[in-house]
Amino acid sequence: MQATRLTLICHARTVAQKLARFPLDESLEMDWQVAQGSRAGDFKRAPQLLRAPEARAKQTAGLFGAEIEIVPALRDCDFGRWQGLRIDDLQKNEPEALQAWLTDHSSAPHGGESVAQLCERVADWLETLRSTPGHFVAITHPFVIRAAIMHVMQCPPAAFNVIDVEPLSATELRFNGRWRLRLQANGADTETITP
Repeated sequence: MQATRLTLICHARTVAQKLARFPLDESLEMDWQVAQGSRAGDFKRAPQLLRAPEARAKQTAGLFGAEIEIVPALRDCDFGRWQGLRIDDLQKNEPEALQAWLTDHSSAPHGGESVAQLCERVADWLETLRSTPGHFVAITHPFVIRAAIMHVMQCPPAAFNVIDVEPLSATELRFNGRWRLRLQANGADTETITP
């Protein structure tokens, strides 16, 4: 049975991340146009490129190649009316709502998507890949990558807020009978056999 390999790449840094703000559909902080195609040779064999629909994912995906499929399930969490707001401002103006959101994964005081809904969406998408062998590189968002890790590792909901996902980081998942998280040395593209 041929394995499904999924490399989740977090989009490059945005101003919202720098300012600890809930994201809008903003562009990258870097000059992404100059860097187009600069990461296209990162993998030994050309993977199938996937991306979230937002501008920051589109611009980051351009670093890896030109033929990229948009996957709606990879979209960022819907933060509702909190989009564009700084976390510090919410701590001052809506501390109870922020605390509820941080401690109850089914809470959505912003009127958007709860963390539980996000995790369910991402888990459903991962399950569609189980029967599709090959290498996929998906450019997406920190919350989506956290949700994927949570699903693969079968973590309790409280673990969601203790996973940090850095800009342009790569998370490797494999399915060969069951999902596995794979940590690689120096981000190397290795072709090893796992039990």
